[in-house]
Amino acid sequence: MKIWKAVPAAVAALALAAPMAMADTLDDVKKRGSLKCIVSTGLAGFSVTDDSGTWKGLDVDVCRAIAAAVLGDATKVEFIPTTAKERFTVLQSGEGDVLSRNTTWTLSRDTKLGMNFAGITFYDGQGFMVNADLDIGSATELDGATICVQTGTTTELNLADYFRRNGMSYESVVFETNDETRNAFEQGRCDAFTTDASGLAAERSVSANPSAYVILPEIISKEPLGPSVRQGDDVWFNIVRWTTFALIAAEELGVTSENVDELKTSSNSPSVKRLLGTEADLGEMLKLGDDWAYNAIKQVGNYGEIFDRNVGPNTPLGLSRGPNAQWTDGGLMYAPPVR
Repeated sequence: MKIWKAVPAAVAALALAAPMAMADTLDDVKKRGSLKCIVSTGLAGFSVTDDSGTWKGLDVDVCRAIAAAVLGDATKVEFIPTTAKERFTVLQSGEGDVLSRNTTWTLSRDTKLGMNFAGITFYDGQGFMVNADLDIGSATELDGATICVQTGTTTELNLADYFRRNGMSYESVVFETNDETRNAFEQGRCDAFTTDASGLAAERSVSANPSAYVILPEIISKEPLGPSVRQGDDVWFNIVRWTTFALIAAEELGVTSENVDELKTSSNSPSVKRLLGTEADLGEMLKLGDDWAYNAIKQVGNYGEIFDRNVGPNTPLGLSRGPNAQWTDGGLMYAPPVR
C-alpha cells in the first residue's frame, strides 16, 4: 500500500495553498506567545508524557529549543499528539508550527506533501523484534511470518521491499498507533514487530517484561529522522534548521547548559562567540535576537545532553551514539559553520 492512499486528498490541496497562506509562522508564534509542536501519541525517549503529564523526549526537546530561540522560554510549547496518519495533515493545515515526531525524511514527503525537513536529529534504521521464545536470530528466518506494523509510515513500504527482495512471504497486521502495535505484538497477534530500531528499543523499554523480547540484528532501511515545516516560509525554515544546527555545533565546541554562561563571557574562541551571540550579530539574519542559540543551549542543552538525557546508555532505551555521534567521533552529526 502506498502511503499516499492513506493520506487525505485534502493534503495535496493544502500543500499547494500552504506557501501563500502560511508564510508568517514566526509572527504567529510571537503573537501567540507559544510554539505549537506536533509530536507522536507516545514513544518512549522521543515524545511521551510522564506521570505528571509533562512531555519529555528527544523530539520534545527539539521543540523546546526552538521555543527558547524564538521566545526566550523553552516552556512556551503546546504539544499536539498525532498518529502517523494524521501528522502531515495537522502540519499542512496550520494547526502546528513544526512537526517533530520521529518522521523519516524522504523525497516524496519533501516534495509531494509540501514539507521541508530542517535537518536530522536522529539517524535510524528499521528493524524487527520477536519474542525470545521463538528462538529466532535473524530476520531471514521470518518467511511466512505475521508482522505488526503501524499504518501510514515508511515502515510498511520498507517491509514490503525487504520481503520481496529476499523472496519471502509475510502477512502484515496494521494499527494506527505505537501503543496499539506494541500491545498486539505482546498479545501474540503477530510473530514480529517492525519499526525504527530506536522505536523497538522504546517499545521494549515500556514492556512489563523487556527481557522477553529480542531485537534482531538486521537493519533494513535508512531512516533519517528530524523536524519539518511547511514549504513557502523560508524565515521559519531557517529558524528551525539553524536551531537544530546550533545544538549540534554546541556539542562539538564543548558548550553545555552548565558552562554556557561562563563561556559566553570568557571564551576566546571566535566560533563560540558567534554561536553565543557576543560577536557578528548573526541573530539578525534569522530575525531573532543574538541570544537565540544561547537561550536554546542554556535552557535545553546541546545535542549530546539531549541524546543522553532521553535515549542514551543510562536511560531505559540504553542506546549508544553510533551514527548519532559527532563527526569528530566517527558519527554523522555535523553542523555547517555558524558564521
